[in-house]
Amino acid sequence: MVKPATSEEQNSDAVFETVAELFSLLSTPIRLRIIGALCNNEKNVSQLLSEIDTTQPNMSQHLSTLYRAGVLGKRRDGTQIYYRLESERVATLCRAVCTQVAIELDSGQDIERSERLLTRPAH
Repeated sequence: MVKPATSEEQNSDAVFETVAELFSLLSTPIRLRIIGALCNNEKNVSQLLSEIDTTQPNMSQHLSTLYRAGVLGKRRDGTQIYYRLESERVATLCRAVCTQVAIELDSGQDIERSERLLTRPAH
């Protein structure tokens, strides 16, 4: 007989599922680059393409995915569409994780295994 899930277990499951969806959304390096490029100000597709090495169709696909997920907002100005970050929390999360990983990759320090994000040495 299967025991029914408690409301606390259901909430926990919802949290884990939501976080997994967010991490899945952010699991593509180009999407992290887009978020990084938009941290300080809005940009159009041409400006993003000048900073991020990819094709226009690929850029548009990733922008669309981030927009549909609510991470990005957009506005039209004539023929140009400008994208901006809608979620400062996502930007903060990306910044924190990317900074920690950069420290681990660049650091000559021996970071204790329990404190690392990376599970294996970067060498």
